[in-house]
Order: sequence, then C-alpha cells, then structure tokens
Amino acid sequence: MLDVVRAISNYQFGLDVGEKLFPDGTTVEVSKRTGKPKRVYLDGKLLATVRSNDGLIALTFEGAMRLRALLPSGRFRVIVSDDAARFIIEGKSLFSKHVLEADPRILPGDEVLIENNKGELLAVGKAVLSGCEMGKFRRGLAVKVRKVGGETLRES
Repeated sequence: MLDVVRAISNYQFGLDVGEKLFPDGTTVEVSKRTGKPKRVYLDGKLLATVRSNDGLIALTFEGAMRLRALLPSGRFRVIVSDDAARFIIEGKSLFSKHVLEADPRILPGDEVLIENNKGELLAVGKAVLSGCEMGKFRRGLAVKVRKVGGETLRES
C-alpha cells in the first residue's frame, strides 16, 4: 500500500517526491471497509491522510514540513503579509488581499504551503483560487487553512 501512496504523491506533487516524502518504514493505515489507504504515519507521527472524495493526499503540518524540504523554492508556496500571519496561525482562512506572492502553477484544490515573508512555514491548506488569481484578486477566499504550525509560531 505504501507504493500506492507514493504514486499518489508523485502525481500530486511531482515525480520522485513520493519515496522521499514517505520513505521505507512509513506505515499506511488501510480502511477495513474499502481496502484503500487512509492515513500515513512515519515514526508514529501522522504525515497525511488520503482524501476519500478524490483520492489525493491531505498533509498534516508535519507532512507539510517534510514536503517543503523536498520541493524547489517557491513550489506550492503562498507568501502572506504580516497582518495575515497572525490570523493564519489561529487557523483562519486566507483571503486574497493578504497574499504577497503565490506560485503561479497552483491550481484550485492543490495542497499549498503558507509562509510568512521571512520564509517560515505557518500552515498548510487547500487552494480555492489559482496562484495567478491569488496575486491579482483583492477580494475573496484564496486558501482554506487546514493545519497550522506549532506553539512556537503562535508565541512570536
């Protein structure tokens, strides 16, 4: 089942990401009812879930940190203003007017990594708009935030 999760990762995030994101020793929890992959763990930490509606991967914050280290700079990234960063780490959704920069290859529905302008990972979420639209629109929802960073980010 690990091969299936790796194949999904390669499709979703780019070739050769799967084996690095989910190395040997990764555990895949399988649904008893459907027989499909459900949750992905490494060293007891939940990295991702496989969404039942579309079969794609939804990352946890831990999984997002691993993915960030594997991707080229800027890929699947959305950079936000300092004003918005405070709200993002509280789990609030990201609105277009607070986007400073976004990967133009982002498509609606993509998993995205939300960073502040210092390059610190704040959260992971699901894009509502394309990367090009995020930078141009001044109104509307850009990203539905799903998982936010640890306590250290909240204290700063």
